[in-house]
Amino acid sequence: MLKTIRMGEWFQIVVPLAWEGKTLEQIFRLVWEAPKKLTHSFRMEDKVLLNGDRANWNIPLAEGAKLQFKLFQEEELHIIPNYMEVDILYEDDHVMVVNKPPFITTHPNDPEADTTSLVNALQYYLQSSGELRNIRQIHRLDRDTSGAILFAKHVLAGAIFDRMLVKREIKRTYLALVHGLLQPKKGIINAPIGRDRHHPTKRRVSPSGQDAITHFTVLKEDKNNRQSIVKCWLDTGRTHQIRVHLSHIGHPLAGDILYGGEPVVNRQALHAAKLEFNHPFSYEKIECYAPFTDKPVIFKNIDINLI
Repeated sequence: MLKTIRMGEWFQIVVPLAWEGKTLEQIFRLVWEAPKKLTHSFRMEDKVLLNGDRANWNIPLAEGAKLQFKLFQEEELHIIPNYMEVDILYEDDHVMVVNKPPFITTHPNDPEADTTSLVNALQYYLQSSGELRNIRQIHRLDRDTSGAILFAKHVLAGAIFDRMLVKREIKRTYLALVHGLLQPKKGIINAPIGRDRHHPTKRRVSPSGQDAITHFTVLKEDKNNRQSIVKCWLDTGRTHQIRVHLSHIGHPLAGDILYGGEPVVNRQALHAAKLEFNHPFSYEKIECYAPFTDKPVIFKNIDINLI
């Protein structure tokens, strides 16, 4: 674990043994894999200090030295803050993991006209905490999907987590209530996904689509109602991936009318139950479990902490 402390607009990291001999340039480029443009701005705008002085980006660092990064300055807000209760599963100076309720969008489609998204609510939360910075969404959930979703609280964290998402270093585990009893009880769906030319928002399995891989395991079966609760995790993050893949193998989500599900529940029965990552600024292993919020209950007799 790294030794860190916030100091107003600055964030201090005590250089660990693993960083000794590396330059600041290598920390940004190789350790964090930050974008070149962002790295350049930190360098040109003197947003990094070494032991309180302007840092030389090309001199090897010594263990125990103190690096300070200017991360928390105020920004012009791009999203209109709007109050809504939010269920925060984890928060520190860099990131937030939030339990998204169903029936709201993750982000506004029109930043000026739409103020009812989760991003608007989090922008209000940040502002009310005295943090005048833009919240940065790392991934998204469909309007009807509930559960854990990750946001960054400053530009460097946003860039690092974007890269981690692409490299599959953020693990997301979902629960789905589907029609039918699956055989086999676990497996991998490897089927490319593309747009459905006959529907503006629908996706479908298509040989010309993007690679898409979904792992699944059956957790519970309701043989009387011929339904199953399935745990899924992804190697890729395509739009509607779980919905498309489970429908493709003949087991659409309950409530997911778009992909063949029956309206036996009041929404598509998909919940982002768990989110895991290694924190880039502390090296802590972060695990967040998102409690169910549906009434009536959709995922019955499931202990979310055992997923």
